[in-house]
Amino acid sequence: MIVRTTYQYRLARLDDLPAIVAIYNSTIASRQVTADTEAISIESRVAWFHEHRPENRPLWVVEDIASGILGWLSFSNFYGRPAYAGTAELSIYLHEDARGKGLGRYLLQEAIAYAPQLQVHTLLGFIFAHNTPSMNLFASFNFEIWANLPRVANLDGIERDLIIFGKRVMPALAPAQ
Repeated sequence: MIVRTTYQYRLARLDDLPAIVAIYNSTIASRQVTADTEAISIESRVAWFHEHRPENRPLWVVEDIASGILGWLSFSNFYGRPAYAGTAELSIYLHEDARGKGLGRYLLQEAIAYAPQLQVHTLLGFIFAHNTPSMNLFASFNFEIWANLPRVANLDGIERDLIIFGKRVMPALAPAQ
């Protein structure tokens, strides 16, 4: 397990984008984490980067004092309509050398704790059903399966299910009077 004193998360800066994209691209070949099937470019992620505003949909990088950026976490809009502003999708991507060492657990724990500061009451994780480590991670934080979308992704001729995990992190709003 990684000792927490050696790493910390912070808001991503534009000059972090090459590392963010490299980590993302490193997950494509496994066909477990993303529905992208070919590497993406840094240029294609600039607008995406700017959509992650610190006040409501931050993008964090986690870095090690010695080795730099180990991974990232993003809060993203769910469905893009105003009524869903209190719901965010979480994405966690880790450098190959950082996987399986507790870093995903650290990031998810921090995101859950931080969500209320963003006025986010509901967190979602979109995870392929064959991605057992990610499913186990979200389940360990009491995320529940809220949806199973069978065979919605085709990865190299294999149809894959997408599981939507959800968790309320703030109490429900009082009904309008």
